[in-house]
Amino acid sequence: MGRAGFAGLLVALIVAWTGPAFAAGPFANWAAVVVAGDWHAHSGGPSEAFDNARHDVVGQLERIGFDKANLRQFSVRPERYKDAGLSKSDPEGIYKALVELTAKAPDGCMLYVSSHGAPTGVVVDQKILPPGILGEILNRTCGARPTVVVISACFSGVFIPELAQPNRMVLTAARPDRTSFGCGEADRYPYFDDCFLSSAPQARDFPSLAGAVRACVAAREIKEGMTPPSEPQLFIGPQLRPMLPLYAFPTPPPKGG
Repeated sequence: MGRAGFAGLLVALIVAWTGPAFAAGPFANWAAVVVAGDWHAHSGGPSEAFDNARHDVVGQLERIGFDKANLRQFSVRPERYKDAGLSKSDPEGIYKALVELTAKAPDGCMLYVSSHGAPTGVVVDQKILPPGILGEILNRTCGARPTVVVISACFSGVFIPELAQPNRMVLTAARPDRTSFGCGEADRYPYFDDCFLSSAPQARDFPSLAGAVRACVAAREIKEGMTPPSEPQLFIGPQLRPMLPLYAFPTPPPKGG
């Protein structure tokens, strides 16, 4: 292919990614599921931290262009909250929601889980959802489409080897051998979720958000004297990496404007 032919192909690709399909925003036809997997603090007492994170992460996803019609929320105590369409946290329910959503929103997938974790997986209503099962859920529903997975839990880096695929981005709150922090009875959010929420309004896209979250978590843990550091982990597949800048977040309004 000559230089002119390559330039024409490049223009065609850019038009395809920025044309009518993106008129409503790049995430308008993405399926999204947000899960609060527990309601206990690390002490065993009650905590609103995970559900606070769930509720406000949904708000951020809607702000950046996810359609609420293509978004489902899960809580261990859905009867406690007034959120529309809130369902009971359960792996089978999450799978069924993704089946339904991906059938009508085929452009991409987003999964966000906030909960406690263990070296064997993440807590979903007092049961462990292991990496292999979550990987199979995503394989069967999201398949090869662009997929972003965020897991806010102790030891959540254990998910990366199983979930790492060329079309996926996976961001976790901790290394596979480290805890994360901020799950006390008085905490509004876990540290990682707090950083996700505070960083999202200034982020350009998911990679820049991931970098800001990791820096924020490190600074927060130093400030609070938490050791060893959780070291949030990030994987971006080679197929998805060059595409993610095209999935740009809305430009935040100027301060004071």
